Amino acid sequence: MDTTPPAETLPVLGAATGATLGDCAALAGFTFANTTLTAATPIAAGTLTVAGKAVPAHCQVRGSMYQRTSAVDGQNYAVGFEMRLPQNWNGRFFYQANGGVDGSVATATGPVGGGGPLNNALAMGFAVISSDAGHSAPTPFFGLDPQARLDYGYQAVAKLTPMAKALIASAYGKGPDRSYFGGCSNGGRHTMVAMSRYPDDYDGFLVGDPGFRLPLAAAANIVGAQNYNAVATTPGSPGTGFTQAERTLVSQAVLAKCDALDGAADGLVQDVSACQAAFNLDRDVPTCATSRDGTCLSADQKQRIGQLFAGAVDGGGRKFYSSFPFDAGLGTNGWAAWKFSNSLNLDSGAVGFIWQVPPEAQAGFVGATFTLTANIDSILAKITSTNATYTENSLSFMTPPNPSDLSRLKKRGAKVMAYHGTSDPIFSSDDTKRWYEELAAANGGSASNFARYYQVPGMNHCSGGPATDQFDMLTPLVNWVEKGVAADSVVATARGTGNAAGANTDVPATWAADRSRPLCAYPKVARYKGSGSIELAENFACQ
Repeated sequence: MDTTPPAETLPVLGAATGATLGDCAALAGFTFANTTLTAATPIAAGTLTVAGKAVPAHCQVRGSMYQRTSAVDGQNYAVGFEMRLPQNWNGRFFYQANGGVDGSVATATGPVGGGGPLNNALAMGFAVISSDAGHSAPTPFFGLDPQARLDYGYQAVAKLTPMAKALIASAYGKGPDRSYFGGCSNGGRHTMVAMSRYPDDYDGFLVGDPGFRLPLAAAANIVGAQNYNAVATTPGSPGTGFTQAERTLVSQAVLAKCDALDGAADGLVQDVSACQAAFNLDRDVPTCATSRDGTCLSADQKQRIGQLFAGAVDGGGRKFYSSFPFDAGLGTNGWAAWKFSNSLNLDSGAVGFIWQVPPEAQAGFVGATFTLTANIDSILAKITSTNATYTENSLSFMTPPNPSDLSRLKKRGAKVMAYHGTSDPIFSSDDTKRWYEELAAANGGSASNFARYYQVPGMNHCSGGPATDQFDMLTPLVNWVEKGVAADSVVATARGTGNAAGANTDVPATWAADRSRPLCAYPKVARYKGSGSIELAENFACQ
């Protein structure tokens, strides 16, 4: 597979044209089926800031759709949202897909990619919507209601999209010329689901660290917690099964084998694929002769950690989720939080209440106990089950149907840019790479004329890690959709001390605070040209 565009010519959708916002307060009178607006408030320029930069004047509209009371759990539900409509509009709409289990309406600024963004879609002139995806608390208990499950999985998008476009038309006298959809983590999953289910509604899709097989990834993280706990020095504390000293030991061993594969020993593994062939956990990390002291791993640790990186398996030894690449970001707090804490506190609730059929009983549920004692075969059976109340299983409502068939999106001229940190501890970049390779295979060996994938070396989940994790992929996505100009690479910068968006404490002290690198369209890799500062992207080429 390569990124040479196929001979097939695809449409270029053309540029959006802007307009000026009318009366913000008058939007309180906007009506749409099953929609209630609660406020339409003018927001002066500078009231909202991102990375110290003033966001221009805009109108904030808040409301909800499809208010109801559940017949299953008796709770009130609705799809809550806010839209921010700039005074000087660029003619574009951005659907902000949020992360986690949703449940709160995040400020609708519009992500551009990576950690600590310096810009946002709203400041660029987009009209932006953010929603809670159909439930009003960021807890998993909404999963007791079957409709709330479906809204979270995919139906909130279908409900919000036509309303948002109608509200834009009311505000500006015309609907959006171009519509974009993006987010990271669960937001990346939302984006991939929209690519499959709603290819006619959006023109550009920005996919970040996507949990597009989220129920299986969460189940894999539970298996991980059980294995780390099995070698823990403090039972019930999985982090003592793979300590920071031990994780740093492995990271350093990975760097020793892989750092220079791209031509520069710089603390970044650019050639991730070659690294997996070069590094061997059993051979390249010392085995403890007696007790563990941070300078070695026990034989049991090596066996369990090696299996987890190869891909979590069920009780019969069958792999049910992706492998993870060995990378340089394993020693970070961000990596540890997902493996040892979120596995107990987040994955347990999501599996138990949102994805299992039937869900767990809420009374007496203890997340850590569930994670550390659950039977993986039982989990896998329940997340693929249905009954008379829960008529869609989790892999139906959470995952994109036919993710390698994006032919409708492709033919109409829509474009996809996806990125993934190679040290992501919860959703594997190997899984996204596999998806992209399957997409390429379904398109004659290359999907690069409508979809591109960019690995972010060292980056943890959506941000952080020893990485150049600050970048803007929305601007190149717009250029691709509206001008036909595809990005072979995107420049990313480290967030060292003094960064306007806040420093990333995982950036090594030996790096320049503003180190830059090209993020290359897969399968190309950033390789050092052989001369010039290793701190500058211009001295690396995508090859």
